[in-house]
Amino acid sequence: MIFSKRIRGLRQEKKLDQRALAGAVGVSFTYISKIENEKLDFGDFPSEDLILRLASALQADAEELLLLARKIPPRIRERVLQRPDAFRRLADLDDDALDSLIRHLQRQTIGRKRSP
Repeated sequence: MIFSKRIRGLRQEKKLDQRALAGAVGVSFTYISKIENEKLDFGDFPSEDLILRLASALQADAEELLLLARKIPPRIRERVLQRPDAFRRLADLDDDALDSLIRHLQRQTIGRKRSP
């Protein structure tokens, strides 16, 4: 998924035009147009603050939008800084090993939800 297309899709799902979204997040409608058309004057993505405002206005998952914009959500960034050893090990896993670990963690989470 591409950030610009996700923003446009979310906006259209909410039946907002660019002016309405711009007003809700405090920017010009031309800036929203530039985001959606990947024509920003600086960088590839808006600031983290604006992405969080967009997520709020569009009732979207802020972490998803931040990740699409190649920004690390604060919750994840803090956890990486708390446990760099664990994240270094995760970064060394190939996709198959990482997928296996995720499946294992999902089974554990499901098992905990079923326990009284």
